[in-house]
Amino acid sequence: MLENIKNQEEILSKLGIAALNPMQEAAYKVISSNSETILLSPTGTGKTLAFLLPIIDSLNPNIKNIQALILVPSRELAIQIEQVIREMGSGYKANAVYGGRSGSKDRIEIKHPPAILIGTPGRVADHLDRSVFEIKDIKTLVLDEFDKSLEVGFEEDMKFIIETLTSISKKVLTSATQKVKIPTFVGLKSPKRLSYLGKKTSSLKIKTVVYSAQDKLISLEKLLGYIGDGNGIIFCNLKDSIQTVSEFLYGRKINHGCFSGDLEQLDRERALIKFRNGTHKILVATDLAARGIDISELNFIIHYELPPRLDEFVHRNGRTARMHSDGTAYILKWNKEDLPDFIENDEEIKIDSAKKIKNSHWKTLHISGGRKDKISKGDIAGLFFKQGNIKKDELGIIELKQDCAYVAVSSSNVNALINLLNNSRLKKKKVRISILK
Repeated sequence: MLENIKNQEEILSKLGIAALNPMQEAAYKVISSNSETILLSPTGTGKTLAFLLPIIDSLNPNIKNIQALILVPSRELAIQIEQVIREMGSGYKANAVYGGRSGSKDRIEIKHPPAILIGTPGRVADHLDRSVFEIKDIKTLVLDEFDKSLEVGFEEDMKFIIETLTSISKKVLTSATQKVKIPTFVGLKSPKRLSYLGKKTSSLKIKTVVYSAQDKLISLEKLLGYIGDGNGIIFCNLKDSIQTVSEFLYGRKINHGCFSGDLEQLDRERALIKFRNGTHKILVATDLAARGIDISELNFIIHYELPPRLDEFVHRNGRTARMHSDGTAYILKWNKEDLPDFIENDEEIKIDSAKKIKNSHWKTLHISGGRKDKISKGDIAGLFFKQGNIKKDELGIIELKQDCAYVAVSSSNVNALINLLNNSRLKKKKVRISILK
């Protein structure tokens, strides 16, 4: 146990976390000591780390096959969990598999089996059907955001996976939703239930802006100016609405990113990278961005269109006012519209004048080398400081991927910086550097 505590302290230090929150502490104890756990906690409370810590503690370093399988509803969540595990620096290999990329790439990566496999049910079921990896040592199964997986049509795949994996001795189910039925095929007998839903841990304000029939986009622009600085998501129900909002914002020279299931996986991932590093302060998105993606605390969210159900309204709002922070959810309401019954305690605000919207001063650069080339974040920072001659406040967030990297830099001299650094050497690789479009 003392060794586990020591390992946990080292992992938290690598992640830059001072201590576990109460939910994570309770989850660690419950998952470690029970064969079946249901963990219910709001979006943004740290459920990923809550189940990863006890799972990593339970792994056997002498076993060379997959020992834990984590099923997730989206590619973004699979990538996020894979990244978290790598940043934990436990020494255990993890790989993510998901639809939208070639199955052969998956097979190459898991030819040397990871201790932890993360994947969407459809892709994992396909690999199981093809006997791509050994299953006898898979003892732990996590169904992360399991209600969302059921909602988006993965029920048959999940059923097939659970029936195929006969060696499972530990099951963990997580969700940010209270009222969800657990299918019988999951095979739970006497699960330990840990719920942190309904517990007030943040201060969310809900404010309503009324618009006339022809004035919705103008009201959105005024609202963004009223909010001023900060980063947030504009939620739409339809992909067509995203296009309408995006075209309007571009027409007003307001930089932003777009995120929906209609976009290619690479475009979605790059939109999140620019949003995370501050190149874009605004993301226009469907409910796909309401949970299961890796973005930090937001200052606000805007309901350009209201979702039809309470749970999606809650998940959207969960992107701001996370944990013990404050945040604001804004609703754009037509003057002849009645708000749904599930919206309570909203405050109607009038916007007479607003600040001019300022775009970010960051630009994102793409570097054609990554983790597989033995390149580290320190190597990249050193290149920009020493050869690029930039100051510390001109270098932003660095995201390191398997075969590339993304770097936020000040836009003031970005073209000169590219000319100076393009075709430089990082470790043994000559890398190309360009602006990420």
